[in-house]
Order: sequence, then structure tokens, then C-alpha cells
Amino acid sequence: MYSVLAAIDPVAFSLGPIDVRWYGVIIATGIVIAFLVGQKEMVKRGLHPDYLTDLLIWAVPLAIVGARIYYVMFEWENYKDQPAQIIAIWNGGIAIHGALIASVIVAYVFTKRRNTPFLKVADILAPSILIGQAIGRWGNFINQEAHGGEVSRQFLENLFIPDWIINHMYIDGAYYHPTFLYESMWSLAGIIILLLLRKVNLVRGEMFFFYMIWYSVGRFFIEGMRTDSLYVIGELRAAQLVSVIAIVIGLAFIIYRRVAIKNPPRYLDK
Repeated sequence: MYSVLAAIDPVAFSLGPIDVRWYGVIIATGIVIAFLVGQKEMVKRGLHPDYLTDLLIWAVPLAIVGARIYYVMFEWENYKDQPAQIIAIWNGGIAIHGALIASVIVAYVFTKRRNTPFLKVADILAPSILIGQAIGRWGNFINQEAHGGEVSRQFLENLFIPDWIINHMYIDGAYYHPTFLYESMWSLAGIIILLLLRKVNLVRGEMFFFYMIWYSVGRFFIEGMRTDSLYVIGELRAAQLVSVIAIVIGLAFIIYRRVAIKNPPRYLDK
């Protein structure tokens, strides 16, 4: 018989009446680390040291808004009769695809206003985006959410993961797939590949499109394991549909730029 420890308290600490949750702390940590990695590369590629700071001032809050709008869209039946709950983000309910879509739009507008090639900035930030996602998924772990279907403890032990992870995947009397861990590890592998690809000097845009393809392939299969998916119609999962679209777009742009553009700019170009 296994002894299962109590679940990790989602509240990291309290400031008077305000509870600061581990989810927010972890997300903030991911943003800071992603920022430091991205800023170093941006300066190396000839951009101003404050460029990324200025971008994030717009991108971070609007990404949160985008993540909430995306979630509410697919859960509209639960919000249409209680519109006041739409802004109650503290009760949970955000989606990474909404944050990514909003961030790309903000970055595109921002780079146009700064007269900077969008794909240059997107390439530089591709590893940073995955860093934020890899770290951020651990917030789901603390909250015991975004997990997969039921599995046995033996299954989890066969994955050779630490007991503290296995114990925290014991939720309401059963063990579940740690899909947060699968996605975090997939993102970590993508980060390593992207950092290596920096030295290859790919055609501009291919770093970002590789990120789109890599993350989407992993997300497509991992989403199929999850029990909390957002659905488009029937059993069609929104994240899987978006992932397929992203893969097609990424491949199409890589092929187009390789075939149609003569002497295209490359990653290491100033």
C-alpha cells in the first residue's frame, strides 16, 4: 500500500488578505527567464537593449486578455447567462493558444511600428516562447489541472519520474497522466533544438516556423490525452484543430520562402 502525501498548497504565500498562488509565481518566473534569454540574443542581433522590454509591456497583458477571450469563446454556454464571470480570471480559465495568437498579433504590430522585420524578432524569440511554456506548465501541476486520463501508479513509476510528481498526480482517489510534464519535456527538447539551430543560420522565419510546427505536433498528441479540452464541434478538440492549422501554415511558409524568394535574409544577418 502506497502512502500518498497531501497535495501541494496552491498558495505560495499571503500578503495580508491577498493570496499569491504558485501558478502566478511560476508563470512570472517563466516570463522573466524567457525575457533574459530573449534580450541577450536581441542585443547580439543588433537590437536596442530596451526593445524587448517595450514589446513585453504590450504583449504580456494582451496575451492574458487573449488567453481569456479564447477560453470564454469555447465555453460560452457557461458564461452567456453570467457575463460578470467573463472577467473573473482569478477563478481559472485561460488557454495558451489564445495567448500565443494575441502575442503574435501584438508583436507584428509592434515590429511594424518600429520598422523591424517581424520574422527577425519572431526567430529570436522562438526559444524564449518555449521556455515560458515549458516552465508555465508546472503551474498546472501545482493546481492539479490539465492532466490526462486515469492511469495506474505502476504506469507512472515506469516513467521513472520522482515520487513527489507521482504523489501529486493522485487526484480524488485516482492517478492521472501528467500531461503537463509531457508538454514541458517536449518544449524543453524544442528549446535545445532551437538553440542549436541558431548556429545553422537558417532562412529568416524558419526558427519561428519550426517552433510552430514542433510545439503543435507535440500539443496535438498530448491534447488527445487530456480530460479538460475545449471543443469546437462534437469531439473535435480546439487545440488539435489549431495545432493542425499551425503545422500547415509553418510548412507552407518554409516551402514558399525557400522556393519563391531569391537570396532570402538569414537568421544571423544584422
